[in-house]
Amino acid sequence: MTALILRDVRRGLSGGTATIVIGFFLLVIILFPFAIGPDGAVLARVGGGVIWAAALLAALLPVERLVAPDLEAGVFDQLAVRGHSLVAVAAAKMLAHWIGFAPLMMVAAVAAAGLLDLSAATLLRVELGLLLGTPGLAALGVATGALTASLRGAGALAGVVMLPLAVPVLIFGAGALEGGAGAFKLLAAVSLLLVAGAPFVAGGAIRAGMR
Repeated sequence: MTALILRDVRRGLSGGTATIVIGFFLLVIILFPFAIGPDGAVLARVGGGVIWAAALLAALLPVERLVAPDLEAGVFDQLAVRGHSLVAVAAAKMLAHWIGFAPLMMVAAVAAAGLLDLSAATLLRVELGLLLGTPGLAALGVATGALTASLRGAGALAGVVMLPLAVPVLIFGAGALEGGAGAFKLLAAVSLLLVAGAPFVAGGAIRAGMR
């Protein structure tokens, strides 16, 4: 499993996936002030929510590449023959996906906070929220990639499948900017639920795709 995690992390970083995700994230942040105007007070008031919406949309981009290439190349067949559980394989891919985009997104959020005129306290809440919420987004991304891997038009379908399921993460993540510790607990609970359940969904979908 360690080799699989390292391979997926290398592939995400060297294959340009991480660059695309972070580039898209920052592009949304840069474009937003053009849409609502350069008023610093307005940007500071809505900026945290904008960062969360941009993070969710950016997390959608690599979904099509997370499972389908390995399914087509027979990687999962080889791992199954060697006795590896597909649930464990899915969990390993979720961890690799999270390592490949979440830390970079948290660094990019610092630049985003500067562009949106966020205070240090708000930035701290955004970073804590991303730390708690991005594991759930990574788990949801791999599960969605597995569910749509063998379907035609998987890229468009992935958005339809993933966005409604990611809404609770967005709601509690943005809500944590104004709420107290309870909001962070709800965000952590939703993220933990996704992390716990997604490997079983993804493992079952991968097994079905292998047939």
